[in-house]
Amino acid sequence: MNSVEIQEVKAKELEELVLMARKSFLEAFTAGNKIENVYAYLDEAFTSPQFQKEFQNPCSRFFVAKSAGKIIGYTKVNQVPAQTDIHDPRSLEISRLYVLEEYLGIGLGKSLLVYAFDFAKSQGLDYVWLGVWEKNARAIRFYEKNGLIKFGAHPFPFGDEIQTDWLMKKSV
Repeated sequence: MNSVEIQEVKAKELEELVLMARKSFLEAFTAGNKIENVYAYLDEAFTSPQFQKEFQNPCSRFFVAKSAGKIIGYTKVNQVPAQTDIHDPRSLEISRLYVLEEYLGIGLGKSLLVYAFDFAKSQGLDYVWLGVWEKNARAIRFYEKNGLIKFGAHPFPFGDEIQTDWLMKKSV
């Protein structure tokens, strides 16, 4: 595999990011969910207009992992007031972290996570937090292995269901 670089997404890359994000979301969440709920959420949260709106928010940032010029993973982080919960000005929310299935297991998720931790430190923040679906055992193991601990939970509307996300955090 070619080397991977992580950088902030550029406006001209948003369409490619949306396509990659939709594909990785389908790979991650089709199993264990009603397909109509998966597509309802995709059509709400993973669209070009929605990504454009989030990209233009100065409190949100997208960092992409690229190999051979192609986006293969990304993370989206939020500072207050763009955060979905908590709203602590000392914190950074990792609201999304996805890697295409074919690149899982090579340390790319960890690289994106460390990049978010380093970004939080560079902003003078105290900790990073995120929400992860309680039934996503692989992601929970990954976050625990990288030092995040569960500290709560919150409801997550997903199509016609309300799922539970665990809240996890780590001091930086």
